[in-house]
Amino acid sequence: MDTSHSNSLQLKHAGLERKIEEEMSRPMPDNAMIQALKKQKLRIKEQLGHH
Repeated sequence: MDTSHSNSLQLKHAGLERKIEEEMSRPMPDNAMIQALKKQKLRIKEQLGHH
């Protein structure tokens, strides 16, 4: 995997982490949204780990 693709995945991963933290800090967090974001984040982490 080239560096730009890896950097792109890392940025997406960080963005998802930010979204998860924002949602969890809300008074009434949307647990379904948090779970979906965590799954996306895990997929990106797996892609980063394979290369």
